Order: sequence, then C-alpha cells, then structure tokens
Amino acid sequence: MVSAPRLILLMGDQLSRDMSSLRDARKTQDVIVMGELAGEFTCERSGVNHHKKKIVFILSAMRHFAAELREAGFNVDYRMLDAEDPTATFTELIRDAARRHGATAIIVTRPGERRLLNEVESWREIAGFTLDMRDDDRFIASIDEFRGWARGRKSLRMEYFYREMRRKTGLLMHGDEPAGGQWNYDRQNRKPASPGLCAPAPYSAPPDEITQDIMAAVERAFGGHFGDIEPFRFAVSRKGALNALDQFITHALPCFGDYQDAMLREEKFLFHAVLSPYLNVGLIGPLEICRRAERAYEQGHAPLNAVEGFIRQIIGWREYVRGVYWLADDEYARRNFFGNTRALPEFYWTGETDMACIGAVVTQTREEAYAHHIQRLMVTGTFALLAGIDPYAVHEWYLAVYADAYEWVEAPNVIGMSQYADGGKLASKPYAASGAYINRMSDYCKHCAYAVTRKTEADACPFNALYWDFLARNRGKLDSNPRLGQMYKTWERMDAKAKRAYRARARTLLKKLDSGARI
Repeated sequence: MVSAPRLILLMGDQLSRDMSSLRDARKTQDVIVMGELAGEFTCERSGVNHHKKKIVFILSAMRHFAAELREAGFNVDYRMLDAEDPTATFTELIRDAARRHGATAIIVTRPGERRLLNEVESWREIAGFTLDMRDDDRFIASIDEFRGWARGRKSLRMEYFYREMRRKTGLLMHGDEPAGGQWNYDRQNRKPASPGLCAPAPYSAPPDEITQDIMAAVERAFGGHFGDIEPFRFAVSRKGALNALDQFITHALPCFGDYQDAMLREEKFLFHAVLSPYLNVGLIGPLEICRRAERAYEQGHAPLNAVEGFIRQIIGWREYVRGVYWLADDEYARRNFFGNTRALPEFYWTGETDMACIGAVVTQTREEAYAHHIQRLMVTGTFALLAGIDPYAVHEWYLAVYADAYEWVEAPNVIGMSQYADGGKLASKPYAASGAYINRMSDYCKHCAYAVTRKTEADACPFNALYWDFLARNRGKLDSNPRLGQMYKTWERMDAKAKRAYRARARTLLKKLDSGARI
C-alpha cells in the first residue's frame, strides 16, 4: 500500500541536499515544495525592500537547486515569481500544495528567522495537518548547545565560545592545544594595504540563461529597489560555490590574514573570500570550508594567522551571533541602549556625501551587494553610532542591502556589535573611532574633501568631532567600561576650550544631518 505523500518545504536559504528536512525524503512519494514569494523580498512581508542583486542571487540559486533535485529524481512543486501577489505567504504555498497533492504531513527545517518560525509554528493549529519541524543541523552548535554554554555566565564573549568550537571540531588543534600555541592571531591581522596592491578577484560566474531571465524579471518587479543588478558575479549553484572556494583558497587565503582589516578604494574585495552568500543559503557548508582552509595551512600554502583568522569568522563569530540571536528575546532588534532616534541619512542610499569613506562603501554596496566586515563595522556602522542614528533603522538598512544578510546573522552584528544597542550583551565595548582609524587602515582619506588631521575646523573629518561628542554625551552609560577608561582620561585632560570646540562642531554636523544638508 502506497502511503500519502509528505510535503517537504525548502525556503530560499535552505538550498542543500544535507538539509534535515530532506534526510529521509522518498523520491517517488514525497513532494518538495519551493516558492518564489515576492513579499519575502519587500517590506510587505520581510519588512525591507531587498537589494535587487540579492533577489537575483536567491531566486537563481533556488531555480538551479530545484533543477538539481528534479534531475536526481525528486518530485518538486515549484511556484514561480508572481510580482502581482506580494502578500503570498508560506502558509498559502503549503495549503495550496497540500490540496493539489492530497498531503497532510509537512516536514520543514527550522527557519532561521523568528518571523518565519512563528509562521511555521502556526501550522500545528491547522486541523488535519501534522508538522515535523527539524533542527537546522548545518550549524556546528545547536541552539540548545549555545544556551547551555551561555547559562550562568555574567557576560558572553565570542573568544571563549570560539575555543569550545575549536575543541569540538578539532580544527587547528594538536590534541588539547591550539596550533602554534595560541588561540587567536588577530594582532597579526591588522596591516594596512598600500594603493597599488594587486589582490586576486573573487570567483565570478557569468549569468546563464536562467539567471538572465531572473535578472529581467527582478528589474521589472523590483525596479524601484536599491542596488545594481549588473554586473552579476555570484555563483548560483553548489558547483559554482565550490569553484569560489577553490579560487579563494588558492589565490587569496595566503594574504587574507595580513590584510583582512584593510580598505582600498580600487580594491573592493582585497583578499576576502566572498563566500558568505553561498554559506548562508546552504550551497556550501561551514565545516567543508574550514577543512579546506586547515588543509592549506597543513600543506604550507597559507600561514597560520590567515587560516586561524578565517576559521574564527566561521566557527567563532558566525556561530556565536546565531546563538545570541536565538538566546535573545523577540524584541532584540528593537534594543536602543543609547536612546538614539536620528533618521538614517539619505546618503546611505545615494552615496552622495563629501565623506570619501562613506561614499566609497555605499557605492560599492549599491554595485555589489557586498562590503567586507571592516567597511560595515568601522565606516557605515561607526558613523551611524557616532551620529546617534536609530539602531533599528541601521538594522533595516544592513538587512536590505547585503546579499549575505539574514536576520539571524545581521541583527546581532548590527544591534549588538556595530551599534552597541544591546548595551554589551554581545560585544565588550562600542566600536567607536575617529577618522584616524580609517586613515590608518585605508586610502579613503587621501581622496576626501575633509582633512582627517584637523579636529574641529569646518573642513575637519566629521568622525573626529562626532567621536568625542559620542563619548561625552554617553558618559553616564560608558565611563565604567574598562575598555574605554583611557579615552575618558584623555577627554578629562583636554582643556575646556578644546572640549567646547568638539561639541560645537558635532552640533553643527548633526544639525546638517537633521536638515538634510550635504555633509
């Protein structure tokens, strides 16, 4: 007797044959359900209008993965993009598929976002349906495992969690000891890059016919969204993602560590992997990436500081922020430790500003749906923090503009790290800095209308006055932070005239921000 089919739902960031929902899939009986839901890319459902290139990447990866499943013999029920129905939900998708296939059982891997998890949980109340929701075991640490690690700790710090992940995976371990005798080689990974440094380009896959069709459809349906569709460089299949990994390991990993914090106007990618979009949709897995990097070290192809720093980003930071996301409450993204309420400046969308660093990063973001972690943290993130921008508005911007941004990874990075809006739950200090940091780590300042060496003059770098104003106005909340003690001592040693000049220059800049005047 043939049993009734089960519906196996795959969301757009679950494009892996290793998904828990697919583990016992029956090729001739079960139905894999996938749908291109327009509302998931717009504010109607997801809360933000996503970058056009991000939408192309996800939809093309979905179609390619569906084709691979069909070729492997699976029955795939695939709903194509319908821009005229932006309110369609996964619930409607499942109800429709169940009606057509006579199915009453639903299998799904736990979604990575609270909004979608709540929607899936509601299916338990639908009469006649049974829901089998399985853990997303693509991650190294389960949600329960992270909760167990966090339980009873006065503060959470990534470094200690990262060491547990090293022990668990055995990556870069010699027995119980870390390779080289140290857990972390970050101090060796802060070299500024000089103009003229020739970095290898990341893997680029020319759009095939499927991707070209999607590019045209996205331009029609989401033409008003932020971002350029062309040139489209992302791989959209597992094979392409593995090619991207090969290219990074071979050509970029050896120099990744030295220059991972550097920024250059003419080098958008430097030695960065640009693998996070593939990792976050499931085309490639965290351990296979890390094992390849580890092997490069063992074979003498890449130095330890580069490999350790790269692995730390994946099994340390990525796993840590996911744990924080699910450990926190539903209102985490609304945290606002400093009470900041200023609107996000228009130049975060246009790039039209006299600040060369902001202009370069926003322009790159518009063109590529990508910026590396220091560009995000220490340029656009730091300016928003210093200027007192509403952290939720900053969170929405990052979620919208980057191809690798999903709420579970983006919200802790923005709310917790970049904006310190959770008051220190995730990070030990605010990532506030003056223009000196950007000048040290980039060539942006050499091409700027502002002078980074000036402090309070009309042509002085805005980061300088805003930095001291940020510390001064938030002293009541920050002066007990041990990592800021030296900076507050420096502020105290300044004469009253210098302090007044910094505060006055900051007020002028903030008034210009509020009025929409060009900065």
